[in-house]
Amino acid sequence: MAAYGRPTLRDLFDESPTPHIAHPPRTHHRDFYVATDGSFSDSGGGLGVIIETRDGECVARRSLPDDVPNNNVAEYRALHLGLDILDARVPGDTRVGVLIDHDNLAANVNRATIATKQPQIGPPHPFQIPTQSHHHWRGIRARIASLGELRAARLDSGVNPAHPLANAPEQYAHVNDEPDRCLLPPTPIDRQPGEGVPPPSRANRPRHASD
Repeated sequence: MAAYGRPTLRDLFDESPTPHIAHPPRTHHRDFYVATDGSFSDSGGGLGVIIETRDGECVARRSLPDDVPNNNVAEYRALHLGLDILDARVPGDTRVGVLIDHDNLAANVNRATIATKQPQIGPPHPFQIPTQSHHHWRGIRARIASLGELRAARLDSGVNPAHPLANAPEQYAHVNDEPDRCLLPPTPIDRQPGEGVPPPSRANRPRHASD
């Protein structure tokens, strides 16, 4: 299970908004969750990846130094890496929840998810891909298309579990030696007809005075 006192990726995903896509309690549950982060500084960049099952079991972690030209490329490269690792371990109908702290990337991922489902219409808004990130964006879109369903949630960097792995790869290098596991959830998610048209996201609902 996840470390005591630390929220699982599923908990973080539940409480974070998913740009362009609603995710009410009945329909947002995923089979796997992926948190990624990319860092950039004059002294060098880094990539952080954490993958868990919906029960909080760790599948894989990565903390790698990386030579990137800017923070945008680092964020896109980290997600590309995380989805590649996951895609090699799960069946094609897997539901995936992604957690990232980059507004542009989260929005683009969910636009691509919508566009994959409606290829004749395309995304609800044009993609906005940062300079030098197009190669990794193509890889991300390929993974979105190959997985069953994927949604990205936007969270603050301060609560992103992948943030330390990306910012101090020399300190967390030991996680790269952990054995990778392919842990499938113990029971299938109950998927009902018609759940593809969810009600408005909780993130967009007005807060009540009692909240």
